[in-house]
Amino acid sequence: MASDEVPIRDESIRLGQFLKLASLIDSGADAKAVISDGLVMVNGDVELRRGRQLHPGDTVSLEGRTARVVQG
Repeated sequence: MASDEVPIRDESIRLGQFLKLASLIDSGADAKAVISDGLVMVNGDVELRRGRQLHPGDTVSLEGRTARVVQG
C-alpha cells in the first residue's frame, strides 16, 4: 500500500495534529472520534491515544489511507 509522506517541522507531532496535517480528517473533533473508535493504526497497531507522539518514520493508517511522518 502506498503512503503519502507528510513532513513535520519539529522532532515529533501528536497523533491528533498529524491526522489533520495529513488531511486524513477534517477537524480535531474528527480526530477524537476516529481514534476513540479504534479506527486509527500507528505502525500497524491500533492506537487509542490522541496525544501519542509520532516521529519521522512512523506510519499512520485510517480507512485504507496511509501517511508517513518525515522530517521537514
